[in-house]
Amino acid sequence: MGRPWPAPLRIATPADAETRIGIIHNARARHNSLRAMPTALEGCEHATPKSFDELDAALAAFAAAGVNALIIDGGDGTVRDVMSIATRHYSGVFPRIAIVPSGKTNALALDLGIPKHWTAKDAVEAIRFGGIKERAPIEVWRPNAAQPEMRGFIFGAGAFVRATALAQTTHRFGAFNGLAVALSIAGAVAQTLFGGRDNSWKRGEPMQLAMAGAAPIDAAQYMLLGSTLVHMPLKVRPFGQPRSGFKMLRIEGSPRCILSALPALLGGGQPKWLGQAGYHRSDAERIDLSLNGDFILDGETFEGGDLTLRQGVPMRFVVP
Repeated sequence: MGRPWPAPLRIATPADAETRIGIIHNARARHNSLRAMPTALEGCEHATPKSFDELDAALAAFAAAGVNALIIDGGDGTVRDVMSIATRHYSGVFPRIAIVPSGKTNALALDLGIPKHWTAKDAVEAIRFGGIKERAPIEVWRPNAAQPEMRGFIFGAGAFVRATALAQTTHRFGAFNGLAVALSIAGAVAQTLFGGRDNSWKRGEPMQLAMAGAAPIDAAQYMLLGSTLVHMPLKVRPFGQPRSGFKMLRIEGSPRCILSALPALLGGGQPKWLGQAGYHRSDAERIDLSLNGDFILDGETFEGGDLTLRQGVPMRFVVP
């Protein structure tokens, strides 16, 4: 698409200035909706936004107040929204981020090794005395945009959109985290294996893809799955051996030998026949993509169309 990219952000470090902490609390996150509002912590800025616009205003206020460390009390979607909005207000230096995992799956927190029962108070202590792990988000660009529309860590299209809808169903029946992922995978495989000849799961969806160093693709794809996380939920390894960077799994339409491929796709194996059967793994910094259908970013559905997926600058996440 040939657009110029903005200069990378620089990430704040403890030496940049006196630490000023801002806390974004998502009261609608699964765990937070089941418990009382947390007590305000002395010396921290607090915000409980109830909409995208309120989150934008809260982050603008944090930036104006000199906040250089963010605590995000919510799930993966809350982290996505904060990362997507905050760069509008932080020019040049981006705060360190600590996560209090309060959502349904908390894939990023699992990857970083954040304890399940971490609190905002624990996160404050870690900002002052803990360590740092870096993760580069996936940036989603629309044509002619001056900034990425969103930043997240798990992108999916095709059957992944339908599998996520199945996961939402399992949530209603009380299945969360790894159990919801497992049930969604089982449901997707069953739909693919036992559907009729015209089963829409099997056919895949029309897509156009272009990656540097590879021939353009214009054909139906069963599924696209991309992530910059090192470790995925349930310890599955759809991209092969765990590693950093932007990784992609592409499965061609009408997948063959799906039962035989499943152990390799979940366990990270790479049998020689996998690519010949239509299962392709790759690493990329940028993918130009045209989707007729929707896509998923960190658990939420968004409208497709012409997109560029790009590996963004690494963010610094606080860990115990």
